[in-house]
Amino acid sequence: MPAEHASLPRPGLTRKSWALIILLSFFGQVAWALENNFFNLFIQDAFGASLSDVALMVSASALTATATTLFAGAWSDRVGRRKAFIGVGTVLWGASIIVFAYLQSISSALAGTAAAAMAFGVTLTIVFDCVMTFFGSLANDSCFNAWVTDITCEENRGRVEGVNSAMPLLAMLAVFGGALFFMIVRPDGTVTYDYPLFFTIAGVAVMALGAGVLLFMDDSAPGRAPAGGYLASALYGFRPQAVRENRMLYLVLLGYLVFATALQVFMPYYVLYLRLPYILGESYVFVMAPGIAIAAVFTILYGKRVDARGFRRAVVLPLLLFVAGCVVLTLLTGMAGVFAGSVLMLCGYLGAVACFGAEVRNNTPAGRVGSFQGVRIFMAVLVPMLVGPWIGSALSAGSGALGFGVVGDGFTPSSLIFLGGAAVALLTFAVLPFIKKSKMS
Repeated sequence: MPAEHASLPRPGLTRKSWALIILLSFFGQVAWALENNFFNLFIQDAFGASLSDVALMVSASALTATATTLFAGAWSDRVGRRKAFIGVGTVLWGASIIVFAYLQSISSALAGTAAAAMAFGVTLTIVFDCVMTFFGSLANDSCFNAWVTDITCEENRGRVEGVNSAMPLLAMLAVFGGALFFMIVRPDGTVTYDYPLFFTIAGVAVMALGAGVLLFMDDSAPGRAPAGGYLASALYGFRPQAVRENRMLYLVLLGYLVFATALQVFMPYYVLYLRLPYILGESYVFVMAPGIAIAAVFTILYGKRVDARGFRRAVVLPLLLFVAGCVVLTLLTGMAGVFAGSVLMLCGYLGAVACFGAEVRNNTPAGRVGSFQGVRIFMAVLVPMLVGPWIGSALSAGSGALGFGVVGDGFTPSSLIFLGGAAVALLTFAVLPFIKKSKMS
């Protein structure tokens, strides 16, 4: 018998629930944007880290996030509560961000020489990045996402995912905009930031949000997980039995995996590409910022269409917009062409994520909502992040004119990364007929 899905009738979302969804989604993404964009700069500016150190930190963080989401979500299923995990986890998440403000002082105090302090600082940064990721994934990736699934239903999940999907890019705008107030221009013209103040303010804001959760959130009281051992519950989503019992869920996740991989072919290099002097240079922000704003508005509005038309009909338009935007970005390098391509690509990206996110929630089995967050992270985040960027780097390296070693120790991305993203995204359409067949059966 198929598992009962988390789509039972529920009352409409209250204003308080909406407020918590928006705040937790936004500030959670602000914290992730801070980690993804400024911890890499911090470890290089403060401790002279190498590119291999940065790569190690990113990989360790991704693995920590996946493991934490898998086991913490199953834990919250077994105790039948989400609020405590979200609230306490968010408070500790903010506290772990504040620790970064003191890592330079700690490394200098504990190491004997300046060289030893630099090496020790690299190690501390990587370790505490994993600590921060642990608390963030505990609160946000696993239990907050499970809580949202618990309190929503098929009639409103499209609207909720429309809001959630817009938050990562809005948070990126907030983080980069806020960073301008902490920017320091050195005498030689290079740029750094007042990292201690930056991290302290961000950490305090996240801690305050966690306190608000503990005071104001109504727990979702999810159904407890079926009887069995904790480890078996945590790993249930990777068993063949789970695939057989939830065929539709895994087909949707497969489509999500393909699309997310397409996105990761170029997204890690997107800003680097826009900043190339023969593309937009430092004026890239005047294209990126309005493009993000337009895409966010589109996605929030498009969420209602997802609820009204259902996944199979709603997802086609964003996929087509995404492919069209990638093709435009491949062919045109002028400001107008890059802006048009970026808007199309970003609208398609956010709209498709909203569609996939809502349908994953619609097909998640009740009683295992938390444990399946780990499966979602594994398929929609970890695997695409491990596969997609290598496709993009291979396309740039093999493009002839542009490749590794062009700019320092990094590389200059070719516009072929967008064509590669479009090609992979088209494979998503090969999965959709199977989702349709499964839905009808």
